[in-house]
Amino acid sequence: MEQNLLDTIDLQLLDALQRDASISNVALAERVNVSPPTCLRRVKRLTDGGWIERQVAVLSTDKLAASLGHGLNALVEVSLDRQGSEHLDAFEARAVAHDAVQQCWRVSPGPDFMLVVQARDMPHYLAISQTLFTQDTNVRNVKAFFATKRAKFTTAWPVFPIAH
Repeated sequence: MEQNLLDTIDLQLLDALQRDASISNVALAERVNVSPPTCLRRVKRLTDGGWIERQVAVLSTDKLAASLGHGLNALVEVSLDRQGSEHLDAFEARAVAHDAVQQCWRVSPGPDFMLVVQARDMPHYLAISQTLFTQDTNVRNVKAFFATKRAKFTTAWPVFPIAH
């Protein structure tokens, strides 16, 4: 397999693993119709080649909120005064280093960044906003949207061509 080319079996492996990375190698091999040793070699090659970045557990936000407190999920638009690469890089580095920031996207047009922020409650969000936004003199505008319902959440990418 060349570094940038994936065959159908590779795509099937990626699709199956992104839906359930806890599947056994034997079950995964059966699913994609290859031998277990071949399956293991291919998954290792996909991992070593960077196609698989990491394997994680996706936690239940509802159960965590019940155990740890209500929880507050905010989608935050951030616009900077100066958009030079050093200014964008500096804000991005601070945002991605903060544990409450689950996702950080540079976007265009519109704001410079979109953040997904998970806070325990409003006072916690206020502390986060003080650290990330208020204390940064280059932050021009912040617009936060607080989630009232999560209708869909997935980490899966469509790896097969989608028919239109």
